[in-house]
Amino acid sequence: MTSGPPGPVRAVNARLAVSDLSVRFRLPDATVHAVTDASFEVGSGQCVALVGESGCGKSVMAGALLGLLPGNAEVTGTAVLADPAGDTDLLAASETVLARQIRGRRVGLVPQSPAAHLTPVHTVRRHLVDVLGAVGPERAGRAARHAEAERVAAAVGLPVTALDHYPHELSGGMAQRTVTALALAGRPWLILADEPTTGLDAPLVRRTLDELRRLTDAGHAVLLVTHDLDAAARIADTVLVMYAGRIVETGPVDRVLHEPRHPYTRGLLAALPRNGFHPLPGLPPQLSALPPGCAFAARCPQVGDDCVRRPDLWPRDGHPVACHRPC
Repeated sequence: MTSGPPGPVRAVNARLAVSDLSVRFRLPDATVHAVTDASFEVGSGQCVALVGESGCGKSVMAGALLGLLPGNAEVTGTAVLADPAGDTDLLAASETVLARQIRGRRVGLVPQSPAAHLTPVHTVRRHLVDVLGAVGPERAGRAARHAEAERVAAAVGLPVTALDHYPHELSGGMAQRTVTALALAGRPWLILADEPTTGLDAPLVRRTLDELRRLTDAGHAVLLVTHDLDAAARIADTVLVMYAGRIVETGPVDRVLHEPRHPYTRGLLAALPRNGFHPLPGLPPQLSALPPGCAFAARCPQVGDDCVRRPDLWPRDGHPVACHRPC
């Protein structure tokens, strides 16, 4: 990949402040508590990694921020996007505001499973030109959009020959770079990268992560959703550890991954192959049947009588942990 993002960042001093974000899915016979009371911030020049096992609510949180959840989702809390375009609460914004002012313009999404998000009968070039027509400068002519498409593609390492390929002709790495280019076409300052390395081989994982870090260093903000702790260690400034819909530990990446305080974080690290591959025992609880106390208690080696009460995330700054018996 090349050494820089496609063009200047739309906002230099910008911030997303999420407070008490909760997401519930109402089903005929149950309520799924997908995300509960999540609070965090990410600003320009920062990469925040949201980590945890599959099914813990990470992608649901990203979907909530962009209004991409199904109709049975109930979302509460606030997520204030503050930049020179103004202050917008993403959770309260209408679909019209999200579609015309937020998605692709102020916030770009790098989705899971890139090939599934590409139209099979359109070339890469057509994808980029169409997106630029929707989110690019007003009154930009078709020739200008084609030139911009080539520039954006080059910035994420897509060769010009790939622009005339259809999605089924792309390798996993090319498809990943295509959706990254689409996310950056409108020059958003915030990028939501949802499991951007899924299905890639090791060299492409490193290239994809390094590109996200370069974007961060150039002034973008990145919210990286991943189950890969090594990915977080490689590029993140701050780590949010999520379990059963809740953030249970957060802090600077070096402190969280080298001095973990929550038994769950310690378990995730112990399960890494380089640490001996010691899997966590048991399974996470169903999000439709969460226990009243600590959701990790049934799997925790340090469980005690006080774990029948739900722990709060404390202290509020530094390296907070939601555990009655932190490590």
